[in-house]
Amino acid sequence: MEIHVYDRNLRRLGHIENHTSLQWHRKYYECGTFELHCPVTAENLRLLQPGNIITKGDNKQEAAVIRGDQAEEESTLVNEITRNGFFLPVYLGDRLTGPQFNFNGTVEAAMHYMIGRMEQIPLLQIGATTGDTTKVQFQATYKNVLEYFTKLAKFAEIGFRIVPDFKKKTMTFETYKGVDRTQAQGENPRVIFSESYDNLNQAKHNYSDATYKVIVGGAGDGLARIFVTVGGGSGFDLREVFLDAKDINKEALTDAEYLEALKTRGQEFLNENKIFENFEAEAEADVNFTYGKDYDLGDVVTVKKKKWNTAQNLRITELCEVYEYGGMYVVPTFGDALPTTIKWDE
Repeated sequence: MEIHVYDRNLRRLGHIENHTSLQWHRKYYECGTFELHCPVTAENLRLLQPGNIITKGDNKQEAAVIRGDQAEEESTLVNEITRNGFFLPVYLGDRLTGPQFNFNGTVEAAMHYMIGRMEQIPLLQIGATTGDTTKVQFQATYKNVLEYFTKLAKFAEIGFRIVPDFKKKTMTFETYKGVDRTQAQGENPRVIFSESYDNLNQAKHNYSDATYKVIVGGAGDGLARIFVTVGGGSGFDLREVFLDAKDINKEALTDAEYLEALKTRGQEFLNENKIFENFEAEAEADVNFTYGKDYDLGDVVTVKKKKWNTAQNLRITELCEVYEYGGMYVVPTFGDALPTTIKWDE
């Protein structure tokens, strides 16, 4: 498999064939990452400079930028370059949403609106949408665009990516949806991961039972302060959390819009701290179901683990492609990735 290298303006610089390891970590709701190991040569050093862009094989829909911690190592045992980086949506992480604005519409329209008002990224244009009708209402002031897109993507359960066109020298932002391939549906070919299919190896099951009732505090003080409640629970299952949302400007909204914005803030907290369950497993890329043909990132599949007495329909939220020693295998994450807390009100 060849690794192609381009400059930031998508001009081809060359290719690398002699890499020893590549981990290409794709993510549905977030920006993907990669880690590359290859021999130290003059050509590899020339090509693998920070800011340059790499793609793998014939897949030109995904590309990544060399960024972050980089290394060269020489000893009696090793003589290699290590390069890390992020998929092209990392450019969105370099931008802020700008001065305060209010938005009420679909999630995809919100993403397009924020791209239109942020400081523009060279070569970037807006492309196709999924037609998803999930609506959201919120207020934002100088927020990180990539972090907000991750939040919105999880809210609507859609993926997003930036697709390069190396001939036209453009990068296109687009949203997409995975396909339902679960056992219960009959419209698409079914995909099942289980011991009996010999495609669920070294499985790891993660589970969190956290449930919350969120009390969101808005404008006002004391008994005159405005509060809304999102979530629930009772008895031993009740876990109450207070969320301060005084940063939402009431004067810029109608009363109904303001209450809805407070509810959205509470729902954001629930989305980041909800009950989650996932499976991480190593899967052969072409055993029973072929990766990239029968299933892909974002698809919803059936996962069965007889020993643990569980069978669930879960979305493939992450897929790590591992290329080593001339072979390739994939490590999919089924269900929600381990939760991370993002403080949207800071």
